[in-house]
Amino acid sequence: MTDPIYLDHNATTPVAPEVFAALAPWLQSHFGNPSSSHVYGRRAAQAVAQARAQVAGLIGAQPSEIVLTGCATEANNLALLGLARAADSRMRHLVISSIEHPAVAAPAQALRDQGWEVTVVGVDEFGRVSAAEVEQALRPDTALVSVMHANNEVGTLQPIAEIAALTRPRGILLHTDAAQSVGKLAVNVDALGVDLLTIAGHKFGAPKGIGALYVRAGTPILHLLHGADQERGLRPGTENVALIVALGAACALAAAELPSLSERLRTLRDRLHQRLVAGAPALQLNGHREHRLPNTLHVSFPGVTGRALLADAADTVAASLGSACHSEQDAVSGVLAAMGIDAARASGAVRLSVGRTTSTDDVERAAAALVASWARLNGH
Repeated sequence: MTDPIYLDHNATTPVAPEVFAALAPWLQSHFGNPSSSHVYGRRAAQAVAQARAQVAGLIGAQPSEIVLTGCATEANNLALLGLARAADSRMRHLVISSIEHPAVAAPAQALRDQGWEVTVVGVDEFGRVSAAEVEQALRPDTALVSVMHANNEVGTLQPIAEIAALTRPRGILLHTDAAQSVGKLAVNVDALGVDLLTIAGHKFGAPKGIGALYVRAGTPILHLLHGADQERGLRPGTENVALIVALGAACALAAAELPSLSERLRTLRDRLHQRLVAGAPALQLNGHREHRLPNTLHVSFPGVTGRALLADAADTVAASLGSACHSEQDAVSGVLAAMGIDAARASGAVRLSVGRTTSTDDVERAAAALVASWARLNGH
């Protein structure tokens, strides 16, 4: 048996061959501790510095503004909780959106438990936050606004630059979880106007277990862990050199491929959508038609559940109902509920996400398999 066609690149991506080639020597030959003063340590420290520069280069930042972390979840926690630790005691108000990943929603709840006030701003039927509603939520004691750059389920892009134009004049810090967008489309921290930005390596060709947090120079933030002074003391602990090198290589690869990769992903995504609509005319698109990730297609099949559809097509297609970071359940996704999508439409939803390894033939065969499963389950 051959493996099914992989259409779950928003959950994780295969490690790019170029990335694996870059990291492999650092698992064996180059084993030094970057804090050591001898040649082995200096070699490792230089590799970390190069990777940091590659990460910074991808998003238009300075290397000194990059904090390397174990994952995007850690980066999000450091952004919210680290900033809260550094905030003036009179500034204890946080604004987030109703569609944030648990890696933002959970630390926000932790701050609420500590006495912070948290305002949750809703989204429209396309899963898009209104900058005007964010402005209405801002208060004199607002310390931070955190709105994701691209939704991990429906792919909708958020108006981060518009929000930044509201927060910056007020001296309010802005964080965006860009785990899904970095590596898939051009992301520049100055164009977005953000003070903090989260990166997840495994979403664009690096292994799982490595991420980064961009922290604009001058942003007040304190460490969550106690230890030595690695990562300016914000992330103490001996660096995972191999995975840091891998993240740097993935960023360099993305920088070289964008924007042609974005256009290729968009073409594959739209072709997949066209084929599905041709076979299941009542198919409904979830998310914004224009303002969304180039690789993400979130649709609802009529008359079936998404779970039954993917189970029936599992020999040919590997995809998901939504976020891989949520528990298995048949309840309506929190994102879809926030968008006002009813239970019947939500139950038929599937998330199909293409990647740099996806081919046109993959799209054609996957679409045919999904349509066939839909027809079979509907008794056609």
